Amino acid sequence: MVDNSPNIAIVGGGISGLVLAIALLRRGIKVQVYEQAHAFGEIGAGVAFGPNSVRAMQACSPDIHTAFHKVATRNQWPDKRNVWFDFMDGYDKDAPVGKEKLLFTLTNEDGANAVHRAHFLDELVKLVPGGVAHFKKHLDTIELPDGDGKVKLLFHDGTEAEADAVIGCDGIKSRTRAWMLGGDDKPGAAPVYTYKYAYRGLIPMPRAVDELGEDNAKNAKMHLGQDGHILTFPVNHGEIMNVVAFHATEDDWPDTRHLTRSTEKKHVYEDFKDFGPTVQKIIDLLEPNLDCWAIFDTGDYPMQAYNKSRVCCIGDAAHATSPHHGAGAGMCIEDAAVMAELLAMPSVAKAGTRGLEAAFEVFSECRKERTQWLVQSSRRTGELYEWRAEGVGRDVGKIHAECRERDERIWGSRIEELVAAAKQSLGAILKP
Repeated sequence: MVDNSPNIAIVGGGISGLVLAIALLRRGIKVQVYEQAHAFGEIGAGVAFGPNSVRAMQACSPDIHTAFHKVATRNQWPDKRNVWFDFMDGYDKDAPVGKEKLLFTLTNEDGANAVHRAHFLDELVKLVPGGVAHFKKHLDTIELPDGDGKVKLLFHDGTEAEADAVIGCDGIKSRTRAWMLGGDDKPGAAPVYTYKYAYRGLIPMPRAVDELGEDNAKNAKMHLGQDGHILTFPVNHGEIMNVVAFHATEDDWPDTRHLTRSTEKKHVYEDFKDFGPTVQKIIDLLEPNLDCWAIFDTGDYPMQAYNKSRVCCIGDAAHATSPHHGAGAGMCIEDAAVMAELLAMPSVAKAGTRGLEAAFEVFSECRKERTQWLVQSSRRTGELYEWRAEGVGRDVGKIHAECRERDERIWGSRIEELVAAAKQSLGAILKP
């Protein structure tokens, strides 16, 4: 470790927290990770990464990039390797199973790179040295010093920790964000319901192929319809077909403390009763009992700044998004790459407290526009998929054009340019 490097406390040991920890350790920065669970773990199943996020992994650490490719799954047909999704007419009741009309296709340089969250996290854990992670550490509050002293973290179990700076990677229900905003009752402290929810399921690939046909099972598909859409893509190196079925609602979520609840397949049939035979067959293949996930985000009350003194939020803690772009996890990795490069600048360590505060301020200013745009764009994209977008409705040409424009804005970003701009800004502040 660099002798005068800051000691950074990371709150949260999910994908974003571990990616940041690995990136900082690689740059000689001292790190401790505080995770509220009893062990590392990720909830959810498949998650996609666009080409921008794969580039950001490489920028964070080549080891992260290698770990990702060990568990990543792409479309199984070679001629669909660059396909992000085929967008299908899921609403056509006259189309036989597996014979839906192709509405349009979106492509990029990597196609649909998907991983099982838990499997990716398992690979990341292998890159974290012993003694870095601390478990059962539920953050209660943070105390700032009067001057240049240490920032104090107070945990629910009565223990405390100190660090030169704190970075919240604690997700959509971030305790760090709530503290920064002034308490749990302040606007933005809690995420907001987007009036969509999703059923999730995993189907063995041989069964999916038998019932849906090889193309529908082995390659990424988005089945569009009124007030709902179903996406499927392969995970586990093609052994499993991941299913996520989204539905729009006007009803409030019954319990905002819990973003998931158990449900029965009969409710999925009811929500998708007007969809065509292929969608009905996908539902047939789901288990009788499954989980329903409320789609929350931070879009109603975006943070005015991601930093407060020597405390900063990144990833979902700062800008939790709905999943309709498949870009939320990737944006967390972009955040980690930018943050790691800023904190590794020699001028930060040299400037001490002022350097850390300046690095966090620059991070916030450089990342706010892109990340908060994503939150709003994802909401709009969900409406496009479900034929609910104002001025577009069921116009396939308009849906295609707008989806392509929005996705290409995400995919086309170059992490080296984002990092260079941030470092230039910080350098101007900390110049001798």
